[in-house]
Amino acid sequence: MKIVYFASLRERLGLSEEEISLPPEARTVADVIAFLAKRDEIYEDVFSSGIFRAALDKQHAKPETSIAGVREIAFFPPMTGG
Repeated sequence: MKIVYFASLRERLGLSEEEISLPPEARTVADVIAFLAKRDEIYEDVFSSGIFRAALDKQHAKPETSIAGVREIAFFPPMTGG
């Protein structure tokens, strides 16, 4: 699975994207977040904050959204208008 990080998440993790193998029990966006948070301290810090959004194949997604058939998950900070 391709995971892409934008803006402050990219800066904090020190990478813009990575390919990872998700465990079979990772079925939703929330499951992926939980998996990433367990990788190491920096991921735990980034993903425990809850201050980010997700997109599946460039479509905004909620935590309960299934990742079945998805090729890319992107994480980014909340957007503001202006």
